[in-house]
Amino acid sequence: QVQLVESGGGLVQAGGSLRLSCAASGNIFKVNLMGWYRQTPGKQRELVSTITSSGSTNYADSVKGRFTISRDNAKNTVWLQMNSLKPEDTAVYYCNAIVTKRGNAYADNYWGQGTQVTVSS
Repeated sequence: QVQLVESGGGLVQAGGSLRLSCAASGNIFKVNLMGWYRQTPGKQRELVSTITSSGSTNYADSVKGRFTISRDNAKNTVWLQMNSLKPEDTAVYYCNAIVTKRGNAYADNYWGQGTQVTVSS
């Protein structure tokens, strides 16, 4: 199996910073796309940012210039540095990874358990 373990959420004042991390472990051959999504009550989960194994990044317009995604392929770990946080960034943040397991010819989609980020005004 494959597990994604997140850490780094918490409570911060508007304008502050937080850094989320997510490590993938288990029966992994290759971790392909990694990313972060977020969800608030009553709303659909939305894309925050993704990064390919070669380092190409993608950001939601709402976080461009404030958030930075990075990864370490050797450690199967992805980070999300969040600066200039706003109250509207408050959400549960979920790590996502597209993983090819050893012995498989295809990739599966995996999610972390979620970490709460709360930004107070």
